[in-house]
This record gives sequence, structure tokens and C-alpha cells, in this order.
Amino acid sequence: MDKKLTFHKPSFEEAAKLSEIYALRGNKTCDSTVLDTYIWKNLYNTEVYIEDKAAIILMKDEAGYFAAMPYCREEELPEYFELLKKYFNDELGCPLRIDLADEDALDVLGLLNNPNYMVEEESDLKDYLYDAEELRTLPGKKYQKKRNLINKFMKEYEGRWEYKTMCCVDEYFLEIFMEKWVENRLSEGVESRDTLLVEKDGVIDILRNCDKVTFRVGGIFIDEVLEAFTIGSYNSREKMAVISIEKGNSNIPGIYQVINQQFLLNSYEDAKIVNREDDMGIEGLRRAKESYNPTGYARKYRVCEKAACNHLYEKTA
Repeated sequence: MDKKLTFHKPSFEEAAKLSEIYALRGNKTCDSTVLDTYIWKNLYNTEVYIEDKAAIILMKDEAGYFAAMPYCREEELPEYFELLKKYFNDELGCPLRIDLADEDALDVLGLLNNPNYMVEEESDLKDYLYDAEELRTLPGKKYQKKRNLINKFMKEYEGRWEYKTMCCVDEYFLEIFMEKWVENRLSEGVESRDTLLVEKDGVIDILRNCDKVTFRVGGIFIDEVLEAFTIGSYNSREKMAVISIEKGNSNIPGIYQVINQQFLLNSYEDAKIVNREDDMGIEGLRRAKESYNPTGYARKYRVCEKAACNHLYEKTA
């Protein structure tokens, strides 16, 4: 394949095209939709190469350049993988490194048995997968605690709460909520300031471009004040709703359970699978995600040429 990769910052005008390309092969990870690409583009200095039926995402962190697994048809994955490797070797002057590679791509490329590459599961970054109908209806004893919290919320806030499907014109409510969220998280010392601010700016940025990026937003209002919201996108190939953002006022018991259920009931009634992304290795988040009884996981892997792994681990040691 005699092609030259030229990367540029992702524009919102390309979002619809990228969405089509992302869906060209099976992929149950959250990276199978474009929403996270845009939300986190500034944190990872994201750049994109795009052509008619393929795209390559290039990123950078403190250890250097890395890429996502190429987006293309399954049968063309080996060609674009080699093209990406050549770009890393010849243009960037470093061995290839891919993060968040999905299992299907590893199988297609035969990387698990390739002696030239090291493949390592990124266990803290596996996505949690759920049965969508179970999350809508919360049946049986295993969801009893969830139903109790929802019933308590609805009783306590009867006549005062409302679920709304939100859109661009609701940007004001979301911006106010995110400012409070950042302040609270910083006071708790839970996350870094830079990461929180990038997330806030990324959320506001996609809202301002909601005519170009396909996603849905749902919010819980109490006394006309936004107290929880969630943002998701849809992988039509997998019939999978991907929940990229979910935030709520933790001082209100049951609000997370309510927004979780209401969003699926109102926005993704046709989804068969729900991907609620990873737990980032945070124990509290892990317990919360496990409590919803996942049916499986979309596991992700770091792939790098052997020399790249040695170089990477030297930098992060």
C-alpha cells in the first residue's frame, strides 16, 4: 500500500464521516463510536488521518506517540496496520505502539502469536457490557437495591423531579452543572485539575456542535435545577448504547439509578447491549459497575513492537 499518512486535528465537520468508518467492522469497545474521540481530543493531542473508507487516530501522552487500532473494513485491517507501523518507524522514528486495541482486531492480525510484538491487556480499561433490557426493567432480586433507591427517590421528590431529553439549547444548564462538578471533585482531591477541565471543556465543545456529532443527552431536574445528566451514543452495528458521561449530585440518594434507567428508557429503547465504559482502576467505580451485573467485558490491549515496549517502560518506570 503506497500511501502517505497526513494527520490533522479532528474537526466536527468530519464527525459524521468518522462515525461511518468506525462502524465498518465489529467492535464492542466504547471506542467504536466517535464521542470519546472528540471529548478527549485535547487531553491526548488527538490527530486524525481520514480517507473514504478508513481512518487512523494518532495520540500522544507523556511516554510518546501512540495510536488507536486502525478503523476500516476487517479485511483491510492488515494493510492499514502495516501502513501505521511504517509511519511510526519512518516518520516518527519510533516503534509502533497501539493502546486500547480490541480483541477482534488482535485475532484478525494474529498479534497474540507474533514474536515481534508484545500484547498486554489493559485490565483497568476494560469496558463493562450489560443487557440493555435488564437495565431498563431492573428485574428480580439482584436489582432489588436499585429499585429500592429509585422508589425512594421518586417518593421523596414526587412532583418536583423531571427527566428531560436535552439538546444544544440546554448548554447553559450543563455548563453550570459541570463548573460545580469540577469544584466538588477538586475539593475531594479525586482527580487531577487538568483532566477535569479537559473533560468539562470537551463536553461543552460537543454540545456547541450537536448539529454535527450524533449523540443524546438526558438530564434529571429537581425544582428546575439540573442535578444529574448523561451523554451517550449508539453503535448501530452492535445495537449497543455507549454511555460516555454520567454525572450526578452524589448528595441525592438514588439519582444515579434514576438517570441510568431513564436514559435507556427514553433514548435507547432499541439497544440490546449497553457499554458503560471502564472503571479506570478506581475501586469505588468498579464496585458500582459490578453492582449492575455485567454480562461481559470488552477487553482492551496495548500492542507494541518489542523495542517500543522497552522504550515505554523505561520512560514510565
